[in-house]
Amino acid sequence: MSEIPLNTFGRSRKSKAGYTPLHNGEPGDRDHDHDHGNGSNMRVGIRAAAASSSSVNRKGKRRERYADEPDEEETLLGDASQDDGGFRYDEQGDQRRESSSQRSILSRKSRSSDKSRTIPFRPPEKLQSKYPPNTVRNQKYNVFTFLPLVFYEQFKFFFNLYFLLVALSQFIPALKIGFIVTYIAPLAFVLTVTMGKEAYDDYKRNLRDREANSQKYLVLDPTEYSESSPEGIPHTRSVPSSSLRVGDLVLLEKNQRVPADLVLLRTSDSSGTCFIRTDQLDGETDWKLRVAVPACQKLSNDRELFTLDAEIYADAPIKDIHTFIGTFTINRPPALLEDDVPMVQVPTVEPLTAENMLWSNTVLAAGSVIGFVTYTGAETRAVMNTSHPETKVGLLDIEINRLAKILCAVTFALSVVLVALNGFRGPWYIYILRFLILFSSIIPISLRVNLDMGKTVYAQNIMTDNEIPDTIVRTSTLPEELGRIEYLLSDKTGTLTKNEMEMKKLHMGTVSYGYDSMDEVAHQLAMAFGSSNEHGHGRQNSLQTGVQLATRGRRDMSSRVHDVVLSLALCHNVTPVTNDDGTVTYQASSPDEVAIVKWTESVGLRLTFRDRTRIELQTPTGSRMSFDVLDIFPFTSESKRMGIVVRDAQSGEVTFLQKGADVVMTKIVQRNDWLEEECANMAREGLRTLVMARRRLSEQAYAHFKEQHHLASIKLEGRNEAMATVVAELLEHDLELLGLTGVEDKLQDEVKSTLELLRNAGIKIWMLTGDKIETATCIAISTKLVARNQYIHQVAKLKTSEEVRDQLEFLQNKLDCCLVIDGESLQLCLNMFKNEFIEIATKLSAVVACRCSPTQKADVARLIRKFTKKRVCCIGDGGNDVSMIQAADVGVGIVGKEGKQASLAADFSVTQFSYLTKLLLWHGRNSYRRSAKLAQFVIHRGLIISVMQAVFSSIFYFAPIALYQGWLMVGYATAYTMAPVFSLVLDRDVNEDLALLYPELYKELTKGRVLSYKTFFIWLMISVYQGAAIMIMCLVLFETEFLNIVSISFTALILNELIMVALEITTWHIYMVVSEIATLAIYAVSMAFLPEYFDLSFVLSSRFAWKVAVIVAISTFPLYIIKFIRSRVAPAASSKLL
Repeated sequence: MSEIPLNTFGRSRKSKAGYTPLHNGEPGDRDHDHDHGNGSNMRVGIRAAAASSSSVNRKGKRRERYADEPDEEETLLGDASQDDGGFRYDEQGDQRRESSSQRSILSRKSRSSDKSRTIPFRPPEKLQSKYPPNTVRNQKYNVFTFLPLVFYEQFKFFFNLYFLLVALSQFIPALKIGFIVTYIAPLAFVLTVTMGKEAYDDYKRNLRDREANSQKYLVLDPTEYSESSPEGIPHTRSVPSSSLRVGDLVLLEKNQRVPADLVLLRTSDSSGTCFIRTDQLDGETDWKLRVAVPACQKLSNDRELFTLDAEIYADAPIKDIHTFIGTFTINRPPALLEDDVPMVQVPTVEPLTAENMLWSNTVLAAGSVIGFVTYTGAETRAVMNTSHPETKVGLLDIEINRLAKILCAVTFALSVVLVALNGFRGPWYIYILRFLILFSSIIPISLRVNLDMGKTVYAQNIMTDNEIPDTIVRTSTLPEELGRIEYLLSDKTGTLTKNEMEMKKLHMGTVSYGYDSMDEVAHQLAMAFGSSNEHGHGRQNSLQTGVQLATRGRRDMSSRVHDVVLSLALCHNVTPVTNDDGTVTYQASSPDEVAIVKWTESVGLRLTFRDRTRIELQTPTGSRMSFDVLDIFPFTSESKRMGIVVRDAQSGEVTFLQKGADVVMTKIVQRNDWLEEECANMAREGLRTLVMARRRLSEQAYAHFKEQHHLASIKLEGRNEAMATVVAELLEHDLELLGLTGVEDKLQDEVKSTLELLRNAGIKIWMLTGDKIETATCIAISTKLVARNQYIHQVAKLKTSEEVRDQLEFLQNKLDCCLVIDGESLQLCLNMFKNEFIEIATKLSAVVACRCSPTQKADVARLIRKFTKKRVCCIGDGGNDVSMIQAADVGVGIVGKEGKQASLAADFSVTQFSYLTKLLLWHGRNSYRRSAKLAQFVIHRGLIISVMQAVFSSIFYFAPIALYQGWLMVGYATAYTMAPVFSLVLDRDVNEDLALLYPELYKELTKGRVLSYKTFFIWLMISVYQGAAIMIMCLVLFETEFLNIVSISFTALILNELIMVALEITTWHIYMVVSEIATLAIYAVSMAFLPEYFDLSFVLSSRFAWKVAVIVAISTFPLYIIKFIRSRVAPAASSKLL
């Protein structure tokens, strides 16, 4: 470190920042521990540190003022350069003064809005109470809001509001018509069922919340701390998750859920690392490595945490789970005596990044850790990335609501016309209201009851279907929506793929090993290691022969296999973890790497140990090889490659190994004639390709690289770029190309055929994933989301509006391509050209969006809904898909490896992606067709009786007197017609096999022609014709008794309805036949028990029979003829297939 000039540390009185971070054994700094310069520099360091230490002692008394001093919070990152986590030295005084004055202005502005925080260890109560409580709350209602909200949701529908007003009108004597029960009972039934369902759902949510909030966690307790207590072991107390507060130190054990966002201070692993499972946060099933704060990990025991005079600064809470900006500051080292001079300069500041954070809702995979609570409750990343569910309403319900408004207008017009024809005599406004109530059956409340019962039947059909076992309908109000989907937004990992990787191919230029010839690789490898052992000197000899062979231009096969397998076994980030039962699982941040390491084990080279400084391998002969890890250059989405420098512990040879995507590696490796072609071949098979290369380094070359790299790593401006440049110039050129691997991500069962069927059904499919562009493109090809030879247009790293405009213009002229876009560019498109982008994207045959955050997925779903006004279905399987599922018209969750979070939030839960075809093309199609038919028939049933009422009133001096009263009206809506009309929910136009064989039938439905204004007006005309025909014919065949008119017209009406149901049915079901016959029998028997409406002697006479027969023939026969002619002239699409 002698070449670094030491600066004097000036700082404003309140500033806590502006200090150099010391290299406290941080992850990348173990190689930087050279001798610490000469003595003079050391003495300067001590003086500076001592001066600074005295200033800390002066400040010790001001500890309580943290909570109230925004300046203090503000300046913590005042000079921090956020991009590289390092800190800038204050070199020029005037700059320092300027920046501190700017900061104080800033701090005054942001005093109210700034949510960043500085939390000392053992924070005061006042500071802790500033932050939100750590409770999980997914409930929609509480005791006070339940009734108002449920009533609002119900009565915002015009339909229900109309009935409420009609029911209330019956309490006014002047308006009373018939039994009050007939008006109130159906509405009460509908409301009770709805409220019961909502209350039960919310009760279940409450139980889940209570379970999460009451989970117990161990908190380290400083109050119990005393010098005499057992050495190193702090006291803990058990508290429920909801009682955790910012600043608490939490002790987590293996497999415990992380209750809040924590800074990782210490781990049970001596290397200071731990693994977490993040599947509920970002949907990826592989484990992630997290690193403890070096200063805390170095302490000899957990108890010393309480002696630290330290504080943590954390930026304001944001949604992004991949970034975190914070610092860890030690103001005074532990156990510092008053007259002692610290050997390190204080305060020491260490940067904190997302690597040091354990986000809430992740799970600790191994070991135990101590974490410092930084964000709680609503400020945690997990909560910020979930959206609250809205109550979903089906399009069919909205359409019927529209029709109800039209019918209401018709009712009002009819009432006014009848009163006007009477010349507005007497209390005409009461007459209008009485007519309105008489005609209220035009909008039948039974429609709502019928449709809700229909939905229950559809849900039952779906759940009892043996071909899609374990499918659950969680929102029973939406089955019809499944029949109208036009956009399907799917997650990739775990939805289209199983997230099970397998190494399928190894290509080495002159020879390629497929999946079935891997035993040949094992044989060659055993030969290579066997031959080296014969020379009696372990590996030493083989490396020499390897070097000699390399000089000869073409090496023999076994040594080439040996080189590529050894390189693959070393160049990765995989750690073997031994489970409780003795089995070993491999953990890494990428499942591809695990697949490759498992493959090297299968051919004989096994990874036995790995930490941050050493890798051990077991050879096919059983001997151990050890390598020191000198440097690691991790994989990033920008670099698309990972490198590692290792030293063979036996021979001392230093090698630089690198593997990465073909696009970057082709420029780095030596010239060859096969790489690009083979990569293209593997990509066509849907394999994920990685190029493996290496370079041997002499000790001098490595020492030179190390020196240059170290100089770059301590730069303050452009540090990352400088380090990358050194690596590129000194290591990444003329690498020896060893081989190319092809890894397959196994697809879910029948994904290809499912996607093809859905595409033929007219559904546009988008894939939204958090994965990399290359991976997503591979899967798009292997799932046949992209047609063969279809052009794939990749859009990534867009920065300016000009670039976005160019891309949109290109896409507009090439609408047959598949668009692959990354999250960054997608956000830019949505921010700058939202409408233009959605307009073009929705016309494309397929769209793949990569690196999408959960919120972005939900935004895309909402945008498509809003812009196209079409129905959108979202399907996913992880916690990261919940927002998208809730934002869709229909959300489908898959119960998968990533847990049940998506399945619980969804409207429909399935166990695999391929069940979607049956769910949409069969159940969805049937539900929509049946409900449309049922709704129109129930409206027809109400209209026809109202038309008869109108004709009756107009003939009898426009008097608002009911034609049918009391029991007849009750019976008409229930016993006399209910069963046959409801049996329409079992009707079907084609059988299941045909529906799945011809997905084009589904496309017909999405146009919404089954229930439209056209079909509605056709039914309106039918009702007017039939109602008028029955009533006028009754009056033509006039009976002297009014009672006889009632009995003839009512009997004709019931028979007319039964015949109409029969005409509507496409495929007869046994229940339909039974319901028709049973209803007729019930009606016949009931006549005997209702003498006030039926004169039995007249009903049993032949005169009654022929008059009813004539009336029914006139009302129904013309319709039968019209239907017969239509079926011959313009048959339905489905009938052509039968």
